[in-house]
Amino acid sequence: MIAKRLGGAVSSGSYQRVSTLDQALAALASGCTILAGGTDYYPARVGRALDDELVDITALAELRGIAEEETHWRIGATTTWSELIATDLPPLFDGVRLAAREVGGMQIQNAGTLGGNLCNASPAADGVPPLLALDADVELCASSGSRRRLPLAEFVVGNRRTARAPDELLTAILVPKPQGRASGHFLKLGARRYLVISIVMVGTLLDLDTSGHVLRAGVAVGASAATARRLGGLEAAMIGRKADASLADLVREEHLEPLSPIDDVRGSAAYRRDAALTLIRRSLATLGSRT
Repeated sequence: MIAKRLGGAVSSGSYQRVSTLDQALAALASGCTILAGGTDYYPARVGRALDDELVDITALAELRGIAEEETHWRIGATTTWSELIATDLPPLFDGVRLAAREVGGMQIQNAGTLGGNLCNASPAADGVPPLLALDADVELCASSGSRRRLPLAEFVVGNRRTARAPDELLTAILVPKPQGRASGHFLKLGARRYLVISIVMVGTLLDLDTSGHVLRAGVAVGASAATARRLGGLEAAMIGRKADASLADLVREEHLEPLSPIDDVRGSAAYRRDAALTLIRRSLATLGSRT
């Protein structure tokens, strides 16, 4: 049991750390709340009663680590940002690793998990744009034992909302292998360099053939709509182009049509649109120059 005094009142809940996936799914089916790193859960409950029935899944070995499989890379849902940064991965993951370094400080990176970042579904979640650009899927396991695979673009459906059913647990993130030579990038704009919620962020990917022409492109923008969005028109405009710094010149305002930035204390909608254009151009120039 958990007992804590808050403002003179005592709140209570329960905590258990399970060791098997079956135990986690059974607890989830009974109405318990899944806890991974807790880096989103606890800050959201400052000053509130901690009366949830918590089930900690960080001891599940099958949900941790990064493995190369035949057609894709598998990232366990409880893999931490620090583990991702420390893993020797191909340039395909460069954008995700850059994003990982922007997730809070080192203490948060040591505890926070990739799966938790996706399930929290914040419009400013650092992990979503670079994974969207990679065409990532999520794997969901239900208490019935069934598993399904869902594109990340269909999993995050709104501000703090996902397509996960109440009895489902996100078990892995699946990243398809590229057709050719792929490299990713990530840029984030905030009011300061570190420990900040982004104003705009951009994840990009270029997948190139042997002659350096674009086979597939991924461009995703976060913190400029209720969910991070892919810019399909811009991606299509790059197909077949020679990859160099001039790719940045293809970016037009009309490519931002999928975005719906808001005015808030961190920036106006007009500022976000202008910043998104600049970050996309910089990111594509960087990727093009790298080839």
